[in-house]
Amino acid sequence: MSYLSISTWSLHRILGPLRWTIWDTETSSHQISEQEQPQLLTLLELPAEAAARDYQALEVCHFHFASTEPEYLEQLKKSFHEANIKFDTLLLDYGDITSADENKRLADLSLIKKWIDIASLCGAKQIRVIAGEASPTNEAAIQISAASLAELASYGASKAVHVITENFKSLPSTAESSLKLLAQAGSQLGFITDFGNYHGEGKVEEIGATAPLSVSVHVKPTYDQAGFPDKNELITFLNKVEETGYDGAYVLIYDGPGDMWAGLERVKAIVKPFLLTVR
Repeated sequence: MSYLSISTWSLHRILGPLRWTIWDTETSSHQISEQEQPQLLTLLELPAEAAARDYQALEVCHFHFASTEPEYLEQLKKSFHEANIKFDTLLLDYGDITSADENKRLADLSLIKKWIDIASLCGAKQIRVIAGEASPTNEAAIQISAASLAELASYGASKAVHVITENFKSLPSTAESSLKLLAQAGSQLGFITDFGNYHGEGKVEEIGATAPLSVSVHVKPTYDQAGFPDKNELITFLNKVEETGYDGAYVLIYDGPGDMWAGLERVKAIVKPFLLTVR
């Protein structure tokens, strides 16, 4: 049965500092670059707040983790349990497993495995891994990405974490490249379809091509300057998803101005009728 979820990106102006992972070319190592943001709510408080606002699940961006120490991860797991809300996906927003720099590619693979371990410890059902930043027409890169994702999926299975990817960044930016990637990576790998990450005249059909293979869809509308979604366009996307028989999480994405919870409510009002449709 379909259900409502939100990504912590939709609240990134109220959850405190963003801890971005970057690659230091001089030292060939990963570093953290911290971007200050107001903290009106902690990540530990978020599950209860989201549940009170009628959401059934969360997807948490890795840069919102205040710590990766076991004690903190246990607290985070407990916060989801006490709020009776699902920790669907840890969204790892770093990594290029198609990098031409072999040292970086291998270091990124190692880091991804560490985040799979973190996902396991904090109770996340899934972890979203970036498929790569190579061109979507680069067949060799698709093969490299698929092999690496299959390896990561196998590692994730050993930790009871489902490894998934998304039409995010360059490599899977078309339905054609996404489908090739999924076919080559094997059945253990999952997928997210993000409405905002396909472009051009064939966008609606591309959404329809990958939605039935997805564990969640990121409901990312086009917003006007005041933060109001293009309702007619969004309904077109949602109708296409519904046509495929999709029955997973609808993850609301808001990145407009003003109050982020209010922005999410505007999207929720459009999405909720699709959750009530009898399939």
